[in-house]
Amino acid sequence: MPIVGVETALYGVEDLAASTKFFEDFGLPLLHKSETESHFSLEEGSNVILRNLNDASIPTSKYVGTGVKETIWGIDSEASLDRLVNDLSRDREVIRDGDGVAHFLTDCGMALGLKVFNRKKVTYAPDPINAPGNVNRMNQTRKWRKRALPKTLNHVVFGVADYKASAAFFRERLGFRLSDHQKGIGMYLRCDGALEHHNLFLMDYNTPGIGGVPRFHHANFGVEDIDELMIGANILASKGYEPGFLGTGRHRISSALFSYWKCPAGGEAEYGTDTDYLDDNWVPREWEFRFGTMIWMQSPPPFMQGEIAWDVDFYKEFGV
Repeated sequence: MPIVGVETALYGVEDLAASTKFFEDFGLPLLHKSETESHFSLEEGSNVILRNLNDASIPTSKYVGTGVKETIWGIDSEASLDRLVNDLSRDREVIRDGDGVAHFLTDCGMALGLKVFNRKKVTYAPDPINAPGNVNRMNQTRKWRKRALPKTLNHVVFGVADYKASAAFFRERLGFRLSDHQKGIGMYLRCDGALEHHNLFLMDYNTPGIGGVPRFHHANFGVEDIDELMIGANILASKGYEPGFLGTGRHRISSALFSYWKCPAGGEAEYGTDTDYLDDNWVPREWEFRFGTMIWMQSPPPFMQGEIAWDVDFYKEFGV
């Protein structure tokens, strides 16, 4: 299980001060900031680094606009890193820097890095849930929170020209697993060393909101439960930030709760919690995109309103 998750999301931004303030308001722990960089470090050890879009350290790629310009994936050991680098070097340039990161471009022109990452264990303890006839919290109130404080960087999402071809690269060359397929929209992939439903979602760049060009869409940050998610959402709203395209709700694909927010650093930032966890016994499914998008949503857009047929099956292209 070489790849264990996202080690660093390197953003290229147009307004470093506004982008830094957003992530501080969002609840990410700020490690340091300067005139050229802001560095946030989460409890699991993953990083969010903001630099100006024209900074020399921002890699050149086919992906346009602001947002995550390089995703550095964490590797479990030097031996695993060497094995992946040796394989990738067969057909592309791989540059290893002084910090131990191996930089390269995917077949679809996405800038990636690989780095040894000791992903720290994070422990959450959500409050027990009460319901009539099923009492799990007696003479005990729920936690009283002040704000959201994400501890994990769970996944990143990009719009791509051919999501099946891009997914094939991640599966065949980097060992990712397919979790689910949203028909005509994209593929949800998880690292071979992680259990979250997905660590990467590759979307057709003709999906509404992507703009028909390869670009970053959003990053997901893990919080404990719906209370922390909603308190974070309330705080962002009170500070004048705007909800993202899908707002707040729960996906049917992955079962996860979500709250999306427009991010001045590029794309959207998402609070996420209560996702499905999978291992290699999981059988991938394929979904009609609207049916898979939500179980419920705070403010469904017009295309999500009305009757949506139940439409899900096992993914056929793997012969299941």
